[in-house]
Amino acid sequence: MERFTRTDPRPGVAVLTMSRPEKLNAMDETWFRELASVMGSIGVDDDVRAVVLTGGGRAFSAGGDLDMFAGLAGEVARVRPHLKLVYDAFSAVERCAVPVVAAVNGLAFGGGAELALACDVVLAAESARFSFKEATVGLMPGYGIVRGPDVLGRHWTRYLALTGREVDAARAERAGLVQEVHPDGELLPAAVALAAEMAAHSTLAVRVGKAFVNRDAVGGFSESVEAITLLFGTPEHRDAVTAFRAARGRRPTQEET
Repeated sequence: MERFTRTDPRPGVAVLTMSRPEKLNAMDETWFRELASVMGSIGVDDDVRAVVLTGGGRAFSAGGDLDMFAGLAGEVARVRPHLKLVYDAFSAVERCAVPVVAAVNGLAFGGGAELALACDVVLAAESARFSFKEATVGLMPGYGIVRGPDVLGRHWTRYLALTGREVDAARAERAGLVQEVHPDGELLPAAVALAAEMAAHSTLAVRVGKAFVNRDAVGGFSESVEAITLLFGTPEHRDAVTAFRAARGRRPTQEET
């Protein structure tokens, strides 16, 4: 895998680390394909009974790679299959037979916040920040506006999706996106311990529990694909991406959505 590394710190527990720190673990097409593939393989691996998903470096994930977005702007024929790839990757986390614990170690913007929505339980470092940044580049979080109301409720989903504002870990916990907040240096051990606790229980019982909680988590994505495809073709989106890419060249780190 190019975008993920795997370790197995305890029996039954796998840790997947997004390994693109120089890009703040920005999501490109390789990232989406690898996530879907690894979640599928872990789900049928008898040695894995719980997963921790975290980011390498100072970010969980800054979201979609702006260079990839630049290639999609105005290209409707390419946008639809791209969005399907995105939704398939996030849905693979939901469909994975074993629990997936997010350990959000830093910023989780755009797709990074949506990835947290897809996970079964979310732990965050005190320094973590969450935002649906898509609004700032003329888009909406396609997966987030479908799944957000289930996890956050309608008010919080609207608040985040329509403003693009950032919230810290404590506020994300109050919103229901995060279940536990830990000091930065204690986050990964806490996530591994929680995953190990899940892995120690009956494998079948845990799988049944996850499957039934998620049994209604379907639908809405085809409509979202069409709506977000239209937004990719707007001048506002193209101009915003151009401006962000230009600004990135003047700063030591890039801003992703």
